[in-house]
Parts: sequence; structure tokens; C-alpha cells
Amino acid sequence: MQALERSDIWRVVSFNIWNRQGPWADRLPLIRDQLAALDADVIGLQEVLGFPGMPSQADEIAAGTDWHVYYAPAWHIGGGLTFGNAILSRHRLGDVATLPLPSPPGLDTRTAAFARVEAPHGPLPVFVTHLTFQAHMGHARCAQVRALADHADALAPESGPPAVLLGDFNANPDADEMRFLRGLCSLGGDSVYFADCWDATAAPGAPGFTYDRANPYALRSREPSRRIDYCYVRGPGRHLRGEPLSCRVALAEPTAGVWPSDHYAVVADIYAAPRAHDHGV
Repeated sequence: MQALERSDIWRVVSFNIWNRQGPWADRLPLIRDQLAALDADVIGLQEVLGFPGMPSQADEIAAGTDWHVYYAPAWHIGGGLTFGNAILSRHRLGDVATLPLPSPPGLDTRTAAFARVEAPHGPLPVFVTHLTFQAHMGHARCAQVRALADHADALAPESGPPAVLLGDFNANPDADEMRFLRGLCSLGGDSVYFADCWDATAAPGAPGFTYDRANPYALRSREPSRRIDYCYVRGPGRHLRGEPLSCRVALAEPTAGVWPSDHYAVVADIYAAPRAHDHGV
């Protein structure tokens, strides 16, 4: 089997930073240092606050690093304060866009951040999103993933590099909206396929909780422990680009009693280089 080089791998991360709740001043350096230690090609952030005339939280996290930042507001709270998603990368970001997602009337609006990350082996199309969180709004999340899939089809067609979807989808793996992304059910007559990097590579039965009652910041909501944060990739494709190689949780331990967030990060390694199929294996 062909040996893998780090340069042949896209390492992607999804992480909900929990806006400024809890001890933000103490959480910020933990987030910055631990994300930097992951050596990722691209990081998707959710629950990022943007402030009028000031850097966003994504810019705060990137301070002192060589990361490029794109912040995409989703919800205009008022007074210039926004809430949204961000893309961080040590590679240049091209074609950046804020893509609308359908949002139920009266609830905070949702979008996806998009960038073409100028990574080795060609530009990597990355979408970062955060879906409606209310447990009873599965129908809204179904509409949102259909729109997200349409955006991916338009901006990252199957003839090009495989699209990567990162985010807090606020849904368990067996929810219709997640099953739709994995090609296990259709919505409105449409179907798609993206590989769930955890599902494709983790040990059978490993829960992969990203919102975990073991974390006191998550316990405050009294919700069950769940896997709701994901790294998806449309692959492997014809030349095996987009094959999920591994997936794990990170930023999942406290430091001096301080946790980085109420969510854990998800880290996935994805094969990036075109290659021939292995023979005789």
C-alpha cells in the first residue's frame, strides 16, 4: 500500500467556540494554542461573534499566528453585533462568500461560510456552517442541509476537488438531515453523498461525543451527550481524493479547571493527492 506523506493529507477541524460565554479571557489562549498544535490546513469555527469596528472572535483567535481569516455573519443581533461562522487557514483563502441558508421566521438566521483554501494538491473547497439548534426544528435543518448541498454542487462540482463540509449541525447521526448527507435518505426527491469522517474511520461503537455532559459547560444545558459536530467530505472520488483517513475529537480536556468550550473539536485527515488504486490488496 502506498505510504502517506503529511503533504498528501488535508487536515480539517470543526469547532464551536461557544461565543464569549464562560471565562472567555481564560478560554481564548487555550483555544488558540490547542488549535495551533493540531497543524490543520483549515479550521471551521461556529458561534463566532463579530463586533462593530473591532476584530471578530476569529481574528482574536488568529492573533499572533500566520492564519488567514474569513468571518461570515449569520445573525445580525443588533447594534452592529453579529453571530456567525469563520474559516481559518495557514493557506490563502480565495473566492470567499457568505451563503444563505433557509431560516424559520422569528429565529436567528443561518448561513454557511465558503472559501477555496489554496492548499497543497490544489484548492480545497470548504463550507462551514451551524444549523438551527432547537430540538424540534428538524424540518428546518432538513431544509438547511438541502440548501448546503446545493451550494456545494454549484461551487464545488464533482469534476473538481472534493467539497468539505464542517460544522455544528445540531443533529444526531441518525437524524434525517444527517442521513441525507450520507446518502441514506432523500429529502424532497433529492439525494446526495458525503462521507462522515468519524463514521468512516472511527472504531465501531465509538460514540465520538462532541457535546458531552462530562464537560461542565455542556452539562449546564442538561442535554444528553451527543455527536453533533461533523467533518464531511464528498469522497473518495475517481482518483481517491477525499478519502477519509482518520477522525478524532480534540480540545476535550480542561486546563486548570478551564475547558476550551462547551463543545469538543473534530479533527479529520483526508487524502488530498490524486493516486492510483492499490493493486493486489
